[in-house]
Amino acid sequence: MTGTGTAAGRSGRSDALENLARVGLVAYGVVHLLVAWLALQLAWGGGGQPADQSGALGTLAATSVGKPLLWVLAIGLVALALWQAAEVLRWRYGWSASGELRTKAVTKSVKALAKAVVYVVLAVTAFRFATGAGQSSAAQQQQTAAGVFGWPGGRWLVGAAGLVVIGIGVHHVLKGVRQSFVDEIDLAAAPPAARRTVTRLGQVGYPAKGVAFGVVGALLVYAAVTVDPAKVSGLDGAMRTILEAPFGKALLTLVAVGIAAFGVFCFVRARYPERT
Repeated sequence: MTGTGTAAGRSGRSDALENLARVGLVAYGVVHLLVAWLALQLAWGGGGQPADQSGALGTLAATSVGKPLLWVLAIGLVALALWQAAEVLRWRYGWSASGELRTKAVTKSVKALAKAVVYVVLAVTAFRFATGAGQSSAAQQQQTAAGVFGWPGGRWLVGAAGLVVIGIGVHHVLKGVRQSFVDEIDLAAAPPAARRTVTRLGQVGYPAKGVAFGVVGALLVYAAVTVDPAKVSGLDGAMRTILEAPFGKALLTLVAVGIAAFGVFCFVRARYPERT
């Protein structure tokens, strides 16, 4: 490993950053639990806030201790994003390698970068709600889509984005079914009960998230086909689309339970480091 790779590795394994990243994982789990609760409310007629990340953070902001908690969540999510950015640097030494090492380094780097972007976006959203400037994710997504539709080939870009999101959804489903998420976590020191818990939660949580992603992607593709940015409605729209399907209440309840399981998975996941 080069000096840069070694330094990046030390950065990636920093105890302070790792502990903050654990806070971020707990924060990520809290968001999923709140989304699951909003989805259950939507399924059984008590929906108020959008059943997505903005609705979850808005629900938290409305509580008496919401603003301080949002600051903690936001800081934890920023730390989680930095943790993933450190992972990109840690694997940089392998980009110029060949064979299996290069493939592994590039794959790890791309995944870490994608996760970092997700955490940054969620952290910014949490900061906005903490300062009273939060707004619905659906509104922001529709504004963005409307702008992209105005670009040359904009509808194709929206459609391609939809296909990518569908692909992410399929990947999540397969990840849960194949239990490949277990290969990413170092459970060597975990007792058998903890291993079983992590496995079961991942088996339920990843496919549920995959279904939600798949519906979001399908709505993006539909928006591209109809050239209608109003069809871009994000996770909340996906939840409502599931609810409108045959046996919608039961399906949405299952998805909500799965997302809640993923939230608990994040709590347990915070206990164990990533496998390198």
